[in-house]
Amino acid sequence: MNGTGNRESAKIVCRNVWKIFGPHPERLRANLDASANRDEVQERTGHVIAVRDVTFQVNEGETFVVMGLSGSGKSTLVRCISRLIEPTSGEVRIDGRDVVAMTEAELTEMRRHRMSMVFQHFGLFSHRTVLDNVTFGLEVRGTGRAQRTVKAMEVLELVGLSGWESNYPQELSGGMQQRVGLARAMAVDPEILVFDEPFSALDPLIRREMQDELLGLQASMKKTMVFITHDFLEAIKMGDHIAVMKDGEVRQIGTPEEIVVAPADDYVREFTEDVPRHKVLSAGKVMRSRVSPEARKRFREGLRVSEGTKLDRLMDRIADTDAALPVVDSEDRIVGEIDRGTVMRALSEREEAESAAGRAAAR
Repeated sequence: MNGTGNRESAKIVCRNVWKIFGPHPERLRANLDASANRDEVQERTGHVIAVRDVTFQVNEGETFVVMGLSGSGKSTLVRCISRLIEPTSGEVRIDGRDVVAMTEAELTEMRRHRMSMVFQHFGLFSHRTVLDNVTFGLEVRGTGRAQRTVKAMEVLELVGLSGWESNYPQELSGGMQQRVGLARAMAVDPEILVFDEPFSALDPLIRREMQDELLGLQASMKKTMVFITHDFLEAIKMGDHIAVMKDGEVRQIGTPEEIVVAPADDYVREFTEDVPRHKVLSAGKVMRSRVSPEARKRFREGLRVSEGTKLDRLMDRIADTDAALPVVDSEDRIVGEIDRGTVMRALSEREEAESAAGRAAAR
């Protein structure tokens, strides 16, 4: 469904996951009219379908964003992964292990050692210093004080809070408090990090700084991340793949580029209307497949562009020259070339196509 790879390469697999709130969720699920929408079901039965038949997978080392407006089911869905909320039905697997079948002891072990969560409202202990907040997960594990202090100081340096370890949360700004929350999650060295709208409470400038901070950390850590947001611009900035939800259902899953360029329906299209295309279109999508001698020469000189590089990051490099740059794949093989004219044509053609589609829809 999501085109993120085969199941063998997946860290997390959710298959046909349902969550229904109400007195008889299993009975409702067994007898549900497939054509009935959420409001009809709630009015007729008093049950709320929070998550409806959702299937997706998250590959190891990627950031998978679950995006939707309030009430879309995104937070409920992600809580089903760790069974903070029990799914009504469906399959949830982490590294092939059936999470739904885990005992309470196995769940506790998974949450303490393999998965950490970062929340919107920080969840810091006001009576503990920054250092003691960060070491909390290690303390619960039974790690010795000296060892957990060393680890905490390492992650505090990573998130830019060296020197603040003796302060208390109330002495920090909102952005700094969120860094403490991030450091606490990272201190236990989890395989999976889950972020539940972590930057929503922050001012716009601090929010962008935290997004950049997390992207920089992910570039070096390569953790598997699940990131919840209601902000589409944040989703396309943070995500390798995005699942767009509405009324408990996933309306589309794809890369930011796929969703912006080819939205699955009108609901998804509304989110994409104001997104600058140069922020999501990549070199690999607009390059020329032929490679000129000049581009090959630049490759030998060490000049190249990754096929995943977004066009906005290319603008400065190509703004003052008509020369073509070689485009390479993940194994550093030349797969094409790109120059200023190619980029300008791609952007203008996309805008014209979207304008034509808008005129057709208006008619």
